[in-house]
Amino acid sequence: MTASNKTPNAEGLDTIWFTRCPVPTATGLAYKLGWLDDEFKHDGISIKTLQEVGGELARHHYDHQLNTLIREGGNLLAIPAKAQGAPTRLVGLTWIDEAQAILVRPDSTIRSPAHLKGKRLALPAYRASDLAENRRGRSIARGMSLAGYKGVLASVGLSLDDIHLVEVSSERQGTGRENLGSLWGGLEPLIKGEVDAIYVKGASSVDAARQHGAVVGIDIDKLPERRFRVNNGTPRPITVHQDLIENHFDLLVRFLYQTLRAAEWAKTNLAGVQEILQGEARASSEGVAAAYRDGFHLTLAPDLSDERVELFRQQKNFQLTYGILDRDFDYDAWIDRRPLEEARRRLEGYLKAA
Repeated sequence: MTASNKTPNAEGLDTIWFTRCPVPTATGLAYKLGWLDDEFKHDGISIKTLQEVGGELARHHYDHQLNTLIREGGNLLAIPAKAQGAPTRLVGLTWIDEAQAILVRPDSTIRSPAHLKGKRLALPAYRASDLAENRRGRSIARGMSLAGYKGVLASVGLSLDDIHLVEVSSERQGTGRENLGSLWGGLEPLIKGEVDAIYVKGASSVDAARQHGAVVGIDIDKLPERRFRVNNGTPRPITVHQDLIENHFDLLVRFLYQTLRAAEWAKTNLAGVQEILQGEARASSEGVAAAYRDGFHLTLAPDLSDERVELFRQQKNFQLTYGILDRDFDYDAWIDRRPLEEARRRLEGYLKAA
């Protein structure tokens, strides 16, 4: 079923682009279920993803310089892009705990945040190209590791001054057993004893850790307060190009409506969600089940609640403090609540009619 109040495609727009990270997203579900294609096919508008097309366009996942792009992805790219002048607006935030963990060797005594005091923690180096191009946010493994350690330590009143950061290579080494997905170089520094612990995130990392013999010393998802779990994907922003709001507002609303509808579908279709996620997260069924737990499928819908907005502000401030941003910007002015509010009204009408 498509949303009501369609407008003719008078502006001649023929493609809506979207991009998402390899994690659970209602956008990804709506796409895989065919709902986004169905919504726009009668307008002659194609739905295309940067992940599938690749090539030169793939860079827009990082810089957001594509007028009809809707991005649901990590904030270590979205926030720096805004700070560097990308004409984006923040239209939604999601929160999915996705297997953030501190990995250790099987014989390690590290089993709680307090045990990290005085220990050596791996900090992936900046990639040379990211330094050369002044795009430090793209060295995602480094930013996520630093934020992960900071949150875990803060949960027991410690700080980064209480541990030893050991810079390790950010380049991937080997494949299979040694590969921690596309972000981390691998487990070698940990297994070789060069560090005592390493931060990882996601289903593919869970798979790799299990295969390599590393174990979870601290399950970050179990920390009691969300403020200690804020990181690249928590909260995860939905950002759009300013041009899309100004010139194609109704098309954006219809896209978000299908995203909200997919989130509603997910609440009663856990098995279907997990099956789709194996492709989205590039992980095994076991990895998906281990990474995404505790009713995650019930809360995939984006919102702009006060809690999420303030947690996201915390992450923006972290990036400014630790040199990931070139400059600060007006955070509150970045937010545009109108598209999601209208999409939610349409969803409520659909649910009442159903």
